[in-house]
Amino acid sequence: MLLLEKDQLKTNKDKFEEIGIKTPAFNFEEVWEETKKEPIWLHFGGGNLFRAFHSVLQQHLIEKNETNKGIIVASTSDDALIEKIYQPYDNLSLDVVMKADGSLDMEVIASVAESIATYNGPSSWQRLKEVASHSSLQFISLSITEKGYDLKDMNGEIRASVREEIAQGLDQPKKHTMLLLATLLHERYQHGKAPLALVSTDNFSHNGDKLKEAVLTVASIWKEHGAVEQGFIDYLNDETFITYPWSMIDKITPLPSVTVQEKLTDLGFGSAELIPKRKNGSLVAPFVNTEESEYLVIEDRFPNGRPSLEKVGVYFTEQKVVDLVERMKVCTCLNPLHTALAIFGCLLDYTSIADEMKDEDLKALVEKIGYDEGMKVVTDPGIIDPMAFIKEVIEVRFPNPNNPDTPQRIASDTSQKLGIRFGETIKLYVQREDLDVNDLSFIPLTIAAWCRYLLGLNDSGEKMNISPDPLLEDLQQYLQTIEFGRPESVGTHLRPILSNQRIFGIDLYEVGLGEKVEEFFKQLIKGPGAVRSTLHHQFHL
Repeated sequence: MLLLEKDQLKTNKDKFEEIGIKTPAFNFEEVWEETKKEPIWLHFGGGNLFRAFHSVLQQHLIEKNETNKGIIVASTSDDALIEKIYQPYDNLSLDVVMKADGSLDMEVIASVAESIATYNGPSSWQRLKEVASHSSLQFISLSITEKGYDLKDMNGEIRASVREEIAQGLDQPKKHTMLLLATLLHERYQHGKAPLALVSTDNFSHNGDKLKEAVLTVASIWKEHGAVEQGFIDYLNDETFITYPWSMIDKITPLPSVTVQEKLTDLGFGSAELIPKRKNGSLVAPFVNTEESEYLVIEDRFPNGRPSLEKVGVYFTEQKVVDLVERMKVCTCLNPLHTALAIFGCLLDYTSIADEMKDEDLKALVEKIGYDEGMKVVTDPGIIDPMAFIKEVIEVRFPNPNNPDTPQRIASDTSQKLGIRFGETIKLYVQREDLDVNDLSFIPLTIAAWCRYLLGLNDSGEKMNISPDPLLEDLQQYLQTIEFGRPESVGTHLRPILSNQRIFGIDLYEVGLGEKVEEFFKQLIKGPGAVRSTLHHQFHL
């Protein structure tokens, strides 16, 4: 059996190729050494998206002889990701692209030169500070999901755990990525004020601005307590030194597939184990399975230079174009549709996004949200055609039977996503004179279905598991006295949720949709089968 380790790559290269696995076309150990000596790219959030996209891009750039540097990956989480899928495999991974025809494109990725777990003691923390303060470092990127930027609770107050970490000062390693970044930036400031770009590659509007706001919030609190000086705040605010480019990223990377694991094992690949993460028991693996489609658009603001990633398919452009592309994808053409399928899929007991697309009601739902309600507010960004993009999503990407993505995965952290995926469209309906917010039906229905999902009961009225969400406990408190089968029990219990601007970006009652959502919710809790009948009824009015 072939194993994912550097010595086997060197001695058994032909055997990898014989079973269809492409191997690195460069001396990866030399690249690793050069990267460690003069790092250019540090990344936080080394999960599936990074392994299937960012690291693959840099590998292909190295193979084009456009750079001799890889990436250094760091993790602030104590879920043992670094110890379980990086370091045991010499920081190598197997990228598996699942094509719609059932075939697999397989490639060993060797662009990660070093992996650092910040919670593993003083030596790891010291090494990370060395990397962050090195003048050669051009940018730090992140793929940590929306919740990783949030310092505040549902009421807009700094979370107690965050306050506790801030109070520790700058000497101790931090668990919250925003505090860690602020600490590392202060280290860089103290070691010569070298320029740097901080690049969020997470799916939400104006991600660079939210990243900047979070870092400055931490730094400002430290300044209030005398831990940092005004010069540090100025450094963070001066674009000749620190920039926060906007970006839009798009590549579906499901959890490891048992089917893919079996295919790899049958081929003779021995490093295809599925490993439970320490924190929540979800599975990780030394391989990552992903779809073929991918898009990455980044605002071109890099004060210390950057790799020529445009030569491997990345779009670099101005901020307003990134904004249009991001709004097209995150607010209309993909993410809202994904979220709708996640919510209804969980309620209707689906475990596959592809299977959901065979359901006439669910396919019609995403078509209505996308083509009918969403496309009216989309502006063509010029570099990617919106209609072609959404058509690919609905007709090719979501229905791909070889993509094992689940509604349960997509349903994670939904409270952090609704403001972007639906709130932005609602705002535009309110702002534009040629649109009427009261014409929206399928977006309010999906919001109501999310509230229905929070009850933890499927469409049969039986208990179901709810995916992790940082606001879950707070949200469910408002729903405690609502009774399944008794719409009259709803009362005003939804009001604190639907009026919360931190969730939706707007007060749904102020714009005239709160009551509409409430009425849909009452229909959805009438009894067993009410979710299906309510959904089906919307297409036969």
